[in-house]
Amino acid sequence: MSRFRVVVDPTSCAGRGLCAELFPERIRLDRWGYPIVDGESVPLSLLDHALRAESMCPHLAIHVVEQEQEVPRPVASPRRR
Repeated sequence: MSRFRVVVDPTSCAGRGLCAELFPERIRLDRWGYPIVDGESVPLSLLDHALRAESMCPHLAIHVVEQEQEVPRPVASPRRR
């Protein structure tokens, strides 16, 4: 499993749609042209496509981020009085 995913900064996005053209495997557009990201991890085989969509975004609204690894945490037992 890859440790990268795509996120969108909605305050920076202008709805041009270039990201969906460059990375349709993970990004689709709503009816107004704004990106909807599926939230899934980006496979390493598609990482170059994701990075290209990030670098080509005219408003720098697309980001490829590293996911935090989930560390199993022990379940806290109730304290005895």
